[in-house]
This record gives sequence, C-alpha cells and structure tokens, in this order.
Amino acid sequence: MTSQPLLRIRDLHVAFPTDDGLVHAVNGMDLSLARGETVGLVGESGSGKTVTSQALMSLLKETRAQVGGEILLDGTDLNTLSEQRMRALRGKKIAMIFQDPLSAMHPFHAVGDQIAEAYRVHNKVSKRAALAVAVDMLGRVGIPDPKRRARAYPHEFSGGMRQRAMIAMALVCEPELLIADEPTTALDVTVQAQILDLLGELQQETGTSIVMVTHDLGVVAEVCHHVAVMYGGQCVERGSVRELFHDPRHPYTQGLLASMPTLGDDGERLRPIPGFPPSLTALPAGCLFADRCPQTHLVPDDLCRTERPVFLASTGVDHPSRCHQENLATAEEAAR
Repeated sequence: MTSQPLLRIRDLHVAFPTDDGLVHAVNGMDLSLARGETVGLVGESGSGKTVTSQALMSLLKETRAQVGGEILLDGTDLNTLSEQRMRALRGKKIAMIFQDPLSAMHPFHAVGDQIAEAYRVHNKVSKRAALAVAVDMLGRVGIPDPKRRARAYPHEFSGGMRQRAMIAMALVCEPELLIADEPTTALDVTVQAQILDLLGELQQETGTSIVMVTHDLGVVAEVCHHVAVMYGGQCVERGSVRELFHDPRHPYTQGLLASMPTLGDDGERLRPIPGFPPSLTALPAGCLFADRCPQTHLVPDDLCRTERPVFLASTGVDHPSRCHQENLATAEEAAR
C-alpha cells in the first residue's frame, strides 16, 4: 500500500439551479479513502450521499449542476477531466453499483451481453472472449448455472440475482474504486447478508476500495472500516467504525444511533430525531443541525445559529466532529 489515499475529496460543492433558487445539495464535503478499505456514507434521505456518489462518477454534467472543489482519484482531479477522459475511467478505474439494478440494466439485452460489452469497452477482445469473461464473472458472484443465465434478460432474474449481476458488471474490469449506492435496498435480510459477504470476498480478491452509500447503520457496522456522517450536504463527523459507534461526538450522530432498534427493547418506542432538515435553497448561517439539536443551549453567545462550525485539526485527524460544543471543549482542554 502507498501512503497517499486512493480517493480524496476536498471542499466539494454541488448546487442545482431551480425555479426556487439554487439547491445546495453538497456543501463543503471532505473525505479520504485508503486503498483496499471501505468507507460508509450515512445520513437521512436528502443529506447529500447519492449526489456525492454521482459527483464521484462525474454523472452531473448533463443536469446543469454547479460542481466545485476537488475529487482526487490517485492524484487526478476528476472535476477537471473531459467527458471523453471520464468514459475511459468509468468501469476501468472507478465503477458504481446503482440502487436499482432493474432500471440500471437495459431490458432489451441479455445480462451476459451487457457485462461482456462493459468488458469490451476497456479491453480489446472478441465478443466470444468477452462473453466467456462475463459468464465467469457471473459464476464468481454466485449466479447458478452462469452460462445459461448469461442468456437471460434482467426481468427474468430475481431481485437478489439482479443485484449480483450488477455487481458482476461493476467489477468485471476490476476497478480500483467501487461506489455502492444502497446495494441492499429492498432485499430481504438473508439476501442482504449474502450480497454484503460477496462484496467483502471480492474486495479481498481484488483489493478494490469501496464507498458504501447507505442509511443502514447495521450495514456500516458489518462491512465498513470508516464512516462519514452526512447532514445538509456536509460531513459532520468521521472516524473509524469503532470510534463512531462507541464514542459518537456530533449530536446528529448520537441521534442516529439512538434511533436504531436493538434486540431486547421489549416494545420500547423508537426515538426519532425531532424536526426536519434545513431547506437546501436557504441554508442557515450557523450550524445546519441547530434547529434540531438538543445541545445548543450549552454553547454560549448563540454561536450555533450565527456561525458555521468547522473541523478543528486539534480534535484529531482520525475522529473530528463539526460541532461548536466539541470545538469549545477541545479548546478548553488545550488551554489547560
């Protein structure tokens, strides 16, 4: 492994022009990912997870989105590349498992042909050779009788099989970075476990780094090395899985963990986070979580509502929290 991370996101901003004004979907996102590791992007719907993943794949250019900041993949800023150069990278160096494989796969072409076509885009081989690779890949992801199934169409696969086929298509060229956008959504718990095990096994084989986009903290605990918690388009806390689950520092992270159902609750009601996320067309001047935070009274001078908190280097590179209370406590400790 090298010391330089495979992926580094610096101050990523994404805004969409609408009739009601700019929708600020991502607001200063920072993230890094080492080779061979998995980072989870977690947060409520609308927190910016999927838009961040689409920005990584450079899929927003046709949407009139305004994208700023840096997305460094192996030192190359993807935001500066032309569409032609990005097409050369997609599939070969960076690939994506989309949330809905049925809509992501073409309904008029056999599954094996689609995987073979993805392989031929980056490899100068015959159709016969590419189809042989596709059949082999379908077998590697656990599709029974892969040679016969390669001739089937997406609608002839079950949900779990379609997800496996989508994983096969994403990994057929062995990309260095894989983005998995809710890869287990709408799957039952047994199939979900099989898909997660499969991703782990393939990661061990290929050394692929994974960005796991999910709202399921159970999935994060099972497969991720690190976590980035997103709220209002920002990363509000990041750290290792162990650090985040055992010592959550941001009030939003604490609220997410408190809202999780656990075994032995004996019918105890779930504890949702009260209130609503901020409007992305009119972001507040202060902390984006202030209106829902139960701890703003602990911060003097109404700082939570007047000034946007930042990550302090003194809070530790490995587990920072974008919170005024955390920053003030760190400053007081440093002054002693």
